[in-house]
Amino acid sequence: MCDIAIPTRQTPPTTHADDFESRLVQALNHGGLLLLTSIGYRTGLLEALAGQPPLTSQSLAERSGLQERYVREWLGGMVAAEVVETDPATASYWLPDERAALLTDRGEANLAVYAQFIPLLGSVEDEVVRCFHEGGGVPYSRYPRFQEVMASDSGQTVLPALFDHILPLAPGLTERLAAGIRVLDCACGRGRALLAMAERFPASRFVGYDLSEEAIGWARNQAERAGLTNLTFEVRDLGDFDATAEPGAFELVTTFDGIHDQGQPRRLLAGIHRSLTADGVYLVQDIHASSHHHLDREHPLGAMLYAVSLSHCMTVSLAQGGEGLGTMWGRERALAYLEDAGFRDIHVHQLEHDIQNDYFVCRP
Repeated sequence: MCDIAIPTRQTPPTTHADDFESRLVQALNHGGLLLLTSIGYRTGLLEALAGQPPLTSQSLAERSGLQERYVREWLGGMVAAEVVETDPATASYWLPDERAALLTDRGEANLAVYAQFIPLLGSVEDEVVRCFHEGGGVPYSRYPRFQEVMASDSGQTVLPALFDHILPLAPGLTERLAAGIRVLDCACGRGRALLAMAERFPASRFVGYDLSEEAIGWARNQAERAGLTNLTFEVRDLGDFDATAEPGAFELVTTFDGIHDQGQPRRLLAGIHRSLTADGVYLVQDIHASSHHHLDREHPLGAMLYAVSLSHCMTVSLAQGGEGLGTMWGRERALAYLEDAGFRDIHVHQLEHDIQNDYFVCRP
């Protein structure tokens, strides 16, 4: 689609309508920016521009090993979006340092990582529309890059805060890990949190379960390369974990953003409760939201997270014949599910660096 004609009003709009129209036009621009940013992240163009003097499109293409015509068009879009700067006299381009700090690994958080969700979720729009008419869901197999993107996401929310902020939410837990306990991570994805903990706490034993063979294969390879003998990964469907979990097998169970897209979240939570020792801890990271739509109006990422839910988390659960809980299940419902699973001592925390998640510390 090359030419997009955006209709304009023939009569002066009301202030409210005019503001909404402006928001929609701005959203179209922002959508384009996110697609360009995702491409810039995946091709390495953003990293290649960061910290460099002004470069021509040809120089940038050669530096990145890419085709100049595509690089030039991408640069045009990033200039129009006021991300990349240009000097028309020399036909050169540069990425200001303060923007590079937000779009590359040079800063505390690389926001370009999250731009990948837009094209990834857009790729299944046809199937999601079909589900509106026919029901059912879109299976995990239709998201070949989702585990990779989620691993990058957790690499910025979980890993930097894991040892200094997340684990200390449960008093004495770090000391127990150092002394040696048994740890399970359910829906572990690529297992980056487990890999980090296994390296930090060699006296403890770690296990990761996930439905994705790709994710588990990646995690096993990383554990082998790192020489971690206290860590194992297993492909496992947790839909019947309430019945198959080994009682009292672990002193710590974790889930990082792993409950709301499960086919049978209640069964998983019941199984986690069953698998814990009497003095065990269940540490949960999940989306910060309300279980009531009207209370999500002020959520800083509300629309984005509902889009993620509709196009991934809810629909992959429904594809398994599951509950379809969805990303935005909310704190109120989460507390009710945890109590139904048998947890009685539950504390909810938020971390300053993470506006997206709640952290629950639960004991049997």
